Amino acid sequence: MNDQTSDRQNKPAQKPVPQLADYPHRVAEIIRFGDLDPQGHVNQAIFLTYFESGRVAMFRNPDLSIGVPGVTFVMVRMEVDYMKELRWPGNIEVGTGIAEFGRTSFKAAQVIFHDGVCAAAGRATLVCMDLKTRKATPLPDAAVERLSKWKLQGA
Repeated sequence: MNDQTSDRQNKPAQKPVPQLADYPHRVAEIIRFGDLDPQGHVNQAIFLTYFESGRVAMFRNPDLSIGVPGVTFVMVRMEVDYMKELRWPGNIEVGTGIAEFGRTSFKAAQVIFHDGVCAAAGRATLVCMDLKTRKATPLPDAAVERLSKWKLQGA
C-alpha cells in the first residue's frame, strides 16, 4: 500500500452538512459592522454571541419556560465547527435544538445559516446547578419534559 492510499484510509469520515430544517427553534440576527475583525470578516468569537442569542431566545420563549425554582443552567462547554466566513452587511439565521440529555446536563445543538448555507455548527453543554450549593444537580423532570419539545430533528 502506498502513502496516498494509507492517508485516504486514515481520514475521518466527514460530518453530514447540517440542515436548518432540523433545528426546531430559529432566530434572525443581523451581522453588525462591529462584528468584523481586521480581515473584514466576522470574528470567530462573535459566532459564540450569535449562538448565545439563539439559546437565550429559545430558553426565554414563553412556551418553553425552563426556569425551575432553586436551580439554574450554566454552560460548561462550547464546541464550534466553522464552515464559511461571514461578512458585513448581512443577515443570519440561528437554529437551535436539544441534542441529548445527561443526568445533570443537556446539549444544545446549533447552526448559523447565511443565504441558505451553513456557516457554523456548534454544541453547548449546559449543566443544571443548585443555587444554594453551587454544584451540579440532576435535571428536574419538568425541565426535561419542556426541553424535549425542542429536540433536534433527524438526530
